[in-house]
Amino acid sequence: MLLSLNRKRVSGVSQMITQINHFLVFSPVSNEKTSIMQNQNAFFIPVRVRSFCSSRLTHQPKVSLAESTQPPASLVASRVSRLARTEAQEVLFDYLHSTRSLGYMDAEHISKNSPDFVLNLLSKIDSGKDVTRSLTRFLRYNPINEFEPFFESLGLSQSELSPLLPRHLMFLSDDEVLLDNFHVLCDYGIPRSKMGKMYVEATEIFRHDRGVLASKLWAYENLGLSKNNVIKLVSCCPSLLIGGVDSRFVKVLEKLKELGFKNDWIGRYLSGKGSYNWDQVSETLDFLYKIGYNEVQLLNLFKTNPALVFEGSGQKVYVLFGRLLKLGLKMNEVYSLFSQNPQILSSKFVKNLLQAVGFLIEIGMGMKDISNMVLMHAELMGSCSLKGPKTVCSKLKVGRESLCQIIKDDPLKLFHLASKTEVKIDEQVDCQNPSKDVEKTEFLLRLGYVENSEEVTKALTQFRGRGDQLQERFDCLVQAGLDRNVVRNIVKRAPMVLNQSKDVLEKKIDYLKNYLCYPLESVVAFPAYLCYDMGRINHRCKMYVWLRERGVAKPTLSLSTILACSDAKFEKYFVDVHPEGPAMWESLKKSSNSS
Repeated sequence: MLLSLNRKRVSGVSQMITQINHFLVFSPVSNEKTSIMQNQNAFFIPVRVRSFCSSRLTHQPKVSLAESTQPPASLVASRVSRLARTEAQEVLFDYLHSTRSLGYMDAEHISKNSPDFVLNLLSKIDSGKDVTRSLTRFLRYNPINEFEPFFESLGLSQSELSPLLPRHLMFLSDDEVLLDNFHVLCDYGIPRSKMGKMYVEATEIFRHDRGVLASKLWAYENLGLSKNNVIKLVSCCPSLLIGGVDSRFVKVLEKLKELGFKNDWIGRYLSGKGSYNWDQVSETLDFLYKIGYNEVQLLNLFKTNPALVFEGSGQKVYVLFGRLLKLGLKMNEVYSLFSQNPQILSSKFVKNLLQAVGFLIEIGMGMKDISNMVLMHAELMGSCSLKGPKTVCSKLKVGRESLCQIIKDDPLKLFHLASKTEVKIDEQVDCQNPSKDVEKTEFLLRLGYVENSEEVTKALTQFRGRGDQLQERFDCLVQAGLDRNVVRNIVKRAPMVLNQSKDVLEKKIDYLKNYLCYPLESVVAFPAYLCYDMGRINHRCKMYVWLRERGVAKPTLSLSTILACSDAKFEKYFVDVHPEGPAMWESLKKSSNSS
């Protein structure tokens, strides 16, 4: 009888324990002490010590961001104070670190970088009351899926979470393989905010056996890449960490090395926003060789426009090639166009060229005529940014058909009539002559450039005009009173100075000396003065002289202070400083417009 009663008691206790384990995830064991000293001058703040107890979960969480039916986070955020969010982050940190035994750094990062999850937690309690007490109590009795704030803290959005959550796991500590690989990436220096993208694109790298992932990272360092570049590389191309060292990537490195680039050069131009197809990058390099680019041209092309190869994995090259074929150009004509105009693949050149083609299509020019224009005047079309056909027609008071006929009769009219900036057609045409660089090169050598150097190659693209024209402008500055060596240094620092005609240079120097009463040496400190248009110089300097005469401005402000600031800053510091300043400024602008 007694034995039977004991068995019933044991059975009853077992059922109670099972029910408790089923319904209570966190048992209400609490050591919460509040010490408050009431005094007229209260200097003591209540100290709360929170502790949680937990048992392993055997059912679905009651708090889930991915399946939440609460209002959107933006609506909740508008009702929650910053203090409440901070307190909620601290409670979540205590729970993850003290109760779930996550590392300090992991718990801190998750709690501070999962704002949507924190707001969802706050929506479960009355955030107007004691958030710390309420949320601590809530977490004792309501399980959370730790993978949700974990993935959010890695840079993933709420909409991306659901398919990534493990079906039968809730605690991060239950997935030791994931955490081990996560910590390898952290220890190597990869930003946690990049790991969400890495997880989505290459989940396999988080399933490697111990030691495998670290060995893969070191293998890329052994290729000659610095650690910083390996971090950048695998952050934007996580698939490189699947399998062995990616042979396609190694092939690209070898080709770039043949051109004279060091292995680390590639790391400077990789973007974390996209991914890369290394096969396509390699094919693009081969393609450029086939259409006639030599190693020197490729080297200069990639130095000035590295995005050409990496942006879209070289797709821009094929797009432009295809568009030119679509215009009616033959394959050999496109090859010739690319080889004669290496700069055709620069982003600015492509943009201007396609804009010019669009302009001609819009005014009704036939494809055959357009293709002839491209073949004859590709360099001009790529150098000029054009106004819209509507603007040009309105200014000339002609229809589109008439404008089309004008350009057919004289193709250069396109640039005279539609260019947004003044175009020196004679100089541009000269530049299309195959012997155009000979005189320029001789001029550059006289300036002290080293023959066949990269510096000369770059300078040839910066100076506009024939060699004799450049020499004439150089001599103009010397004759104005500057030492020849000083002019040589000015030109090297600011090559665009010699892109001004001799007449314009003389006019600007005269204005500087006789109107502003500045010494000629002022241009040594600020050579860009010679590059600003006369309208800007005239307006601003007249306003400055007007202020100077009234004792409002300093006698000799630097030219850069007067000319280089934005219009808004100029008006603030040179116009609004005097009661009559705005009226004078408007008068100067009107007089310029009327003239």
